[in-house]
Amino acid sequence: MPRFISRLIPLLLLLATVAVPAFAEQGMAIDPATCLGCHREKISISGFAASVHGKNACTSCHVEITDLAKHMRGETKVHKVACERCHKKENAEHYNSVHVQKGVRCADCHSDIHTATHWKKDKRIAVAKCIKCHDKEAVYRNSVHGKGVAAGNQDSAACHDCHNLHEIKALGPKGSHDEREFHTKVCLKCHADEKLMKKNNVTTVAVKSYMSSYHGKNYRLGFPEKVAGCADCHTAHSILPKSDPNSVLHPNNLVKMCATCHPKATPLFAKFYAHGEHDREKYPILFYTFVGMTGLLLGTFTVFWIHTLLWMFRGFVENREKAEALQNGHGHHAVPEAHKQYRRFNRIHIFMHILVITSFLGLSLTGLPLKFSDQPWAVFMMKMYGGSANAGLWHRVCAGITFVYFGMALVMSVNFLFFSKKVKGNFFQRLFGPDSLCPNLRDITDVIGMVKWFLFKAPKPTFERWTYWEKFDFIAVFWGMFAIGGSGLMLWFPELFGSFLPGWAFNVATIVHSDEALLATGFIFSVHFFNTHGRPEKFPMDFVIFNGQISKEEMIEERGDQWKRYEQEGVTESFAAKRTSGVAYDFIVKGFGFVALFTGLGLLLLMIIAFIGGGSH
Repeated sequence: MPRFISRLIPLLLLLATVAVPAFAEQGMAIDPATCLGCHREKISISGFAASVHGKNACTSCHVEITDLAKHMRGETKVHKVACERCHKKENAEHYNSVHVQKGVRCADCHSDIHTATHWKKDKRIAVAKCIKCHDKEAVYRNSVHGKGVAAGNQDSAACHDCHNLHEIKALGPKGSHDEREFHTKVCLKCHADEKLMKKNNVTTVAVKSYMSSYHGKNYRLGFPEKVAGCADCHTAHSILPKSDPNSVLHPNNLVKMCATCHPKATPLFAKFYAHGEHDREKYPILFYTFVGMTGLLLGTFTVFWIHTLLWMFRGFVENREKAEALQNGHGHHAVPEAHKQYRRFNRIHIFMHILVITSFLGLSLTGLPLKFSDQPWAVFMMKMYGGSANAGLWHRVCAGITFVYFGMALVMSVNFLFFSKKVKGNFFQRLFGPDSLCPNLRDITDVIGMVKWFLFKAPKPTFERWTYWEKFDFIAVFWGMFAIGGSGLMLWFPELFGSFLPGWAFNVATIVHSDEALLATGFIFSVHFFNTHGRPEKFPMDFVIFNGQISKEEMIEERGDQWKRYEQEGVTESFAAKRTSGVAYDFIVKGFGFVALFTGLGLLLLMIIAFIGGGSH
């Protein structure tokens, strides 16, 4: 205590003893020294003088004491101090807190109000006040955060970092949006700060890896109540190193922790990399899976986008050449009965293709918002669906449709190879014959011929029943079913697959499912749409898949070798269409086709926006 204060106090007490009766007779309120003459047993004179309120008069807070004589006779009713007279901001926050609802007043926390000094935002002081009522079992104090604060680390999370200082909100009903959001939101405040984490030697991968997971994407889309938040795995207060036997993340406790959300979790299931990243040293399996899928993406898109651009340019030139020939009175060729229709697809093919379109667009519409969860359009789409749970339900319905048409394709393939009487030859002749969708040596010749045509080195080639790009599309369905379908089933039924597969297999499945879906949507909406509808010869749409018919002129020009084969076999007229589709059918089905086309192009545009904007994928 400063020397002058120690000398001043006895003098003040002496003056107070003499002055109190005199002032009391005159009904006057007096300075703190006078009050402390009577209340010194409960209030330290030196402590109050050195406190933040030391410069205030006692009646600044105890405003009801206006007549000292009445107060000394016990006639003045003493009220609880109204701190809001000075601390308006803090009071407003306090009255908006759960503490008011519980009857907690300022003095319940600030019990040292007569000796309180400037706290200088020392977290140890704040925590000391909270644990008077909370943390009776020292759960927080024994955690890494509590120990950090106790050691004087002002970066470690204290109670008010998560719950606020005065405006302490109720978390809401268990399982509600607000309660579930809180489980993650408060953690992100610190752990998303890379500078702060680096300063304290804490890994910065936690937030990035969480946000790239299914849980994090749902949180970012605005539906935290549907997924696990940070506190669900790490707990809210008892956060300990996973090497600590008391930690919920300790190997001995991990299965029990996982079982809180996945009741059938096994030790194998618990091997999931919750914060796995594409780090070759730490997670080599994930790294090489990512590298492999990235290479597949880049390789496929590079080859086919170049193919598309060359075809687009060459097609424009060809159309110009045809127009100039017609203008000069020279038709490129004359075909008798040019517009006569022939059957290319039957009803089962049309039905299957409608299933493909419906399921694929449904999967894209519900899956892409999850993949690009940081995009505003993704949040809007998810809200439009009524939430991620609804989107997930429709995603699974569309996945079911996918398995249906894939099963139909398998049955038709087996019938084609082994049982159909319409197809001639043994197994290998059927497999590699002209009516088969299996690639063969002719496709190499067709690719070379097409490239030469692109480069103005040869005339445009004609094809058999199936072109090389159509065969690629067909084979891609099989590859996609194993890649997307297989990984999707794993993510759909994690407990089932987790009973015999290690948990890190789900990390691999997530990468494969996500990247293969990106490959499929990007390829279909750009390459396939161009090959089928966008190329100059077909623009704006080829309706053959909806009515199953193709004109004689178109068939001879594009699939001349197929027409020649049919003529040699004498079966040409057996494929002649007996009737054309009706107007109502054309209106409905072709309208569906245009809606599907523009929906796909719209999704392609949103994907491009996401990549340009640097969104997380």
